[in-house]
Amino acid sequence: MNTNRWRTVDIVVAAVIAVAFGVVFFAWTRVWEATTVFNGYPPLRALLNGVWLVPAVLGPLVIRKPGAGVFTETIAALIALIGSPWGLTTLVYGLFQGVAGEAPFAATGYRSSKLPVPLTGGLLAGAAAGLLDLTIYYPDYSAGYQIAQIGLSALSGLIVAGAGGWALTQALARAGVLDPFPAGREGVAV
Repeated sequence: MNTNRWRTVDIVVAAVIAVAFGVVFFAWTRVWEATTVFNGYPPLRALLNGVWLVPAVLGPLVIRKPGAGVFTETIAALIALIGSPWGLTTLVYGLFQGVAGEAPFAATGYRSSKLPVPLTGGLLAGAAAGLLDLTIYYPDYSAGYQIAQIGLSALSGLIVAGAGGWALTQALARAGVLDPFPAGREGVAV
């Protein structure tokens, strides 16, 4: 039996995660656009990136199959295209963040959901977002701003996507929603 093969329930749940977060992304874009409190030090705005990274970690936490983070993050980005001020660049972010967020899960063969794995996934997804920000939008930042942009984005990914995605998975497992998945069958393991 190939445990990496996606079942229908895997596809449906990954799609539900992606669509739900696509709607969250749409709303979060409005929050990001309205936030001017960081204008004195622009890299601080990278602290808001974590919300956009959650599916990259939540997908592989729940589904535990190759491509789960890429699928959930990219489809969520596709949904967020509706009204996005960034256009198709949103899909580039979704793809890169999905790959980065999924990488630690792939490194464990999708067998571990212990807290360090999603934390690393969130950190890497945040770093990917920060690097893309610099490449696409802020290439003229000073070296200090560049380091801050990547570091604060990675911190946001670590906390919001990594720890937040892990906590959300634990809550869903306790509620019995994830019973068809390893995350639900394992119980609430740390």
